[in-house]
Amino acid sequence: MTIRLDNVAIAVRDLEAAVAFFSDLGLAVLGRDTIRGKWADTAVGLDGNHVKIALLQTPDGNGHIELFEYIHPKAIETNPTLPHEIGMHRVAFAVDDINEALEIAARHGCHPLRGVATYQDFYKLTYVRGPSGIIVMFAQQLQP
Repeated sequence: MTIRLDNVAIAVRDLEAAVAFFSDLGLAVLGRDTIRGKWADTAVGLDGNHVKIALLQTPDGNGHIELFEYIHPKAIETNPTLPHEIGMHRVAFAVDDINEALEIAARHGCHPLRGVATYQDFYKLTYVRGPSGIIVMFAQQLQP
């Protein structure tokens, strides 16, 4: 059997705000659609499943994120995930300039949870609370 990671899907409160955030970071929108129907109900396991989606790709072409906003049923708000909770944890991006990534995030009202840390002089790392409470990690390699 061959297996590869295709994408990570994230439910968002506001699709346009989330697309703007990730697009500003450099991801490209590959496509958008509205999904509904019996096949979607079956695949997702949710009757009346109806969502707007956007598929984004990292500049290197290897990473994909599918963002989706529920039209029906009504989305259920949850508390934003904390770094130590079980479940979907974060989306991580390797960046060549962490300060530029933070400037872009700040334009969307997104700021580090605590600050920027340096790991053994190899990486600068930070977690940002992104759109819809998504934890986004930026990591800048300092040494090869």
